[in-house]
Amino acid sequence: MPDFSVITQNLPYLLWGRALEGQPGGLLLTLIMSLEAGVLALVVGVLLALAAWLSGGWTRRILFAWADFIRGIPLIFVIFWLYFLLPSLFGVNLPDTITVVLAIAWFTSAAVMYSTLAGLEALPKGQVEAGLSAGFSRTKVLVNILLPQALPNVLPSLVGVFISLIKDTSLAFIVNVPELTTVAGQVNNRTQIYPTEIFLFTGAVYFLLCGALSLTVHLAGGRRARPA
Repeated sequence: MPDFSVITQNLPYLLWGRALEGQPGGLLLTLIMSLEAGVLALVVGVLLALAAWLSGGWTRRILFAWADFIRGIPLIFVIFWLYFLLPSLFGVNLPDTITVVLAIAWFTSAAVMYSTLAGLEALPKGQVEAGLSAGFSRTKVLVNILLPQALPNVLPSLVGVFISLIKDTSLAFIVNVPELTTVAGQVNNRTQIYPTEIFLFTGAVYFLLCGALSLTVHLAGGRRARPA
């Protein structure tokens, strides 16, 4: 029979690590990393989509080539590159957690760029012509007219991207950042005899996190679509 007493005995460590000592870990660190990487990826991805929409020629090709390159390699490579290359090339020694956040944000921003650009290009072309004829510049048409319409339309796609981002934080274990998967592994190594219970609990936590995000956005979208 499964014995989940190992979870209750180690629950504070699994939930927030050594936060009381100024070193957050476990679920708390997973949430912090997800929020920071998500905000960075959203900002960078939207800006890249705007740049791709406004530009043409080589600038647009370079942006697409960059996004395709990032999407075509495993995230674990991006984490390794930043973790080992930043100190060797630039003499920059960032904290491990920040390095992973930057890697995940960089990786995810490519997906955000594609989703946002698809939303912009799906809008009727007549809106651009109407905005230009009203005296707006292309940048103002993009920011004031198109983007506020495109972002709600691509919200389901962005939610899927950010659900993947939450799960991607588990790769931080490869550089020993003490997020949820890492501390679960530490508890398992310490106890040795409860891997099933520990990793069932860890998987359930990720499922609840991702499910809660999806449900929240779904309910918010339902309220917005409901007539007043």
